Amino acid sequence: MTANAIRGEAVLRIAGEEHLLRPSFAALVAAEDELGPLFALVERASEGQLRLTEIAALFWHCLSDRSRVSRDDVGEAVMALGLAKSTAPLRVLLAQILQGGE
Repeated sequence: MTANAIRGEAVLRIAGEEHLLRPSFAALVAAEDELGPLFALVERASEGQLRLTEIAALFWHCLSDRSRVSRDDVGEAVMALGLAKSTAPLRVLLAQILQGGE
């Protein structure tokens, strides 16, 4: 699976399979409805104050195909990766939120 960096996409491995994270407008609106303003989310992330549940929720909303995994699966994937490795796809999504695409 290949993520399109120009679109701010990232890949997250869930239960041994790669899943595409695509920060579409609809996905980010849904994430914002749950997590509050995205700018505040980015600020918390830059301060090291982002909670595990917030990371998993952002990933869940940005999954391009949620039909094959549950939200709990996403949380388990974040735990399996650990916070250090989970920051790679998180940085891609946060950069897309801040900078947008071309």
